[in-house]
Amino acid sequence: MKFKDLREYIAFLEQKGDLRRVSTPVNFELEITEIADRVLQSGGPALLFENVVGYDTPVLINMFTSDQRMAWALGVEHVDELVARMHGLLQLMQGPPEGLLNKLRTLGQLVHLGSFQPKTVRNAPCQEVVLQGAEVDLYKFPILKCWPEDGGRYITLPLVITKDPATGVQNYGIYRMQVYDARTTGMHWQTHKVGAHHYRVSQEQQLEKLEVAVALGGDPATIWSGSAPLPPDLDEMVFAGFIREDGVELVPAKSVDLLVPAQAEIVLEGYVTPGEERMEGPFGDHTGYYSMPDPYPVFHVTTVTHRRSPIYPTTFVGRPPKEDYWMGKVTERVFLPLIKLMLPEIVDINMPAEGIFHNLVLVSIKKEYPGQARKVMMGLWGLGLMSLAKTIVVVDDFVNVQNPSEVAWRVANNLDPGRDLVVVEGPLDDLDVASPTAKFGSKLGIDATRKGPGEGYHRGWPPDIEMSSEIKALVDRRWSEYGLD
Repeated sequence: MKFKDLREYIAFLEQKGDLRRVSTPVNFELEITEIADRVLQSGGPALLFENVVGYDTPVLINMFTSDQRMAWALGVEHVDELVARMHGLLQLMQGPPEGLLNKLRTLGQLVHLGSFQPKTVRNAPCQEVVLQGAEVDLYKFPILKCWPEDGGRYITLPLVITKDPATGVQNYGIYRMQVYDARTTGMHWQTHKVGAHHYRVSQEQQLEKLEVAVALGGDPATIWSGSAPLPPDLDEMVFAGFIREDGVELVPAKSVDLLVPAQAEIVLEGYVTPGEERMEGPFGDHTGYYSMPDPYPVFHVTTVTHRRSPIYPTTFVGRPPKEDYWMGKVTERVFLPLIKLMLPEIVDINMPAEGIFHNLVLVSIKKEYPGQARKVMMGLWGLGLMSLAKTIVVVDDFVNVQNPSEVAWRVANNLDPGRDLVVVEGPLDDLDVASPTAKFGSKLGIDATRKGPGEGYHRGWPPDIEMSSEIKALVDRRWSEYGLD
């Protein structure tokens, strides 16, 4: 299945009975968040609020808040299909295939991949209406205030587009934007994100301004791709094309030298002035705490383009699980083959909701030698945004890391604190609340694997308690006799 835009995805969800239209008048300030949170916690559908008080623009929320909805958004019935495709792509990259038939097959696959490249168009739905100068007014859109202590209204699902001043490569990322007034917002470029790198380069080059575009809406795979932790020089739109199995349509922006998704609902164009910063926050964040005010760059909106009757897509974060959990879980699954390519002893990874991605990573490995768990910890801390992981727990290959209860049992039993705790220092997420210093602090590795003589353990490791297979089979055969069903 492929979705050209957000409207096709909405129609699909509605046909599946997985979207509810709400025609009752609701307020953009707090009320929509509370409704959406209750529906999320009960496992309910996506929501389209059609009667936001003071606005004629509907609000879409909870579009990704289930495993099935997330898979549909990316064009598959189950995320494992994407994992298999990622594995196949990595195999193509690992050297020339042997044999003529395999070479021809690989050539066909590479040609097919070429069709996933972005497609530049000249006319686009996102530019049906063009507003400039005094016509620009962000308050024309039903931007939410999500939590009581938030510093204001926030754009929470923007695809922020910048271009590296040094290389000219575009980047697409999701960064929250506090609305200051009708034409300016904050730009929450966290230290370790690519947008922040572009901003620092613009300062180093003493540029007068860094051009920025912000796309709201588009097909769901393109929206999600903005959250993917890709290498800085890998275009998110190429990756979105790979996910969609069809190239993303891009159109030149009206007032900045950037390409924007042609099927977006709304596009904001403008600039950030290097060195101009303003206090941003508080904001009810995905940590479950408010992130407090800090200085961030200011985005000046000079042009707004949108469809004739746009839909405003949004989300909210807070104490997990919230929508970003399902978005992140897909990232974990899809990028696991890439992690295993670099650290082949890894069997599986789980970043549970309670760990909010960067606080807790559970890893199972096929252990072959002493110290291998520590090698994996260090390897993960050296991989891109995984460097921000505050706690990494390593267990043996037979442990199901998707079951945190089993992991907790193994850790509690297998851990010798004096031997198995690894404390190092390094970069931390901007939003970490525990570190006494911002963006830098200590990390914890826990080696909960079985130990042997090479690691100073000279007793025989005890076996797990399990019933014999013969008795299990016997009880299976006789189960109906016991009268227990």
